[in-house]
Amino acid sequence: MAEEIEQLAIALGQRLAARGLTMTTAESCTGGLVAAAITAIAGSSQWFDRGFVTYSDEAKIDVLGVPRATLDAFGSVSEETASALAAGALERSLAEVAVAVTGIAGPAGGTSRKPVGMVCFGWAVKGAPTTAATHHFPGDRAGVRQASVLVALEGLIARV
Repeated sequence: MAEEIEQLAIALGQRLAARGLTMTTAESCTGGLVAAAITAIAGSSQWFDRGFVTYSDEAKIDVLGVPRATLDAFGSVSEETASALAAGALERSLAEVAVAVTGIAGPAGGTSRKPVGMVCFGWAVKGAPTTAATHHFPGDRAGVRQASVLVALEGLIARV
């Protein structure tokens, strides 16, 4: 999976650079893995602005401006929160493109409504509506996190 992540990060960088765009990340369950995959690519400083790791609800509120009402109504693992994270990352950065990841990587923390492996993504591009999606990944914590990085990068590539 590491090779696939690297190839996606390279492709993303080429697309962003060709369009003169920069990007940012807002990560919870991935803890910075998306930003790490991107910044592992030489030259990424041309198209990567910054990454936010907002693990707690308070960090989501304080750092990225996620409304408490959104967290109260939908929870930290929801498409609504992922969208708010992505929008907040755009507002608090110099980037034109953002991705947000929030989920339950496990092994504990899941419920029947939000099981381990459920991950929500948000993608924001300046001037376009924010989009979100939910995926359910099998496997252990490391596997869920790696699969999340893949989806985050694929979603970015599809939008730039």
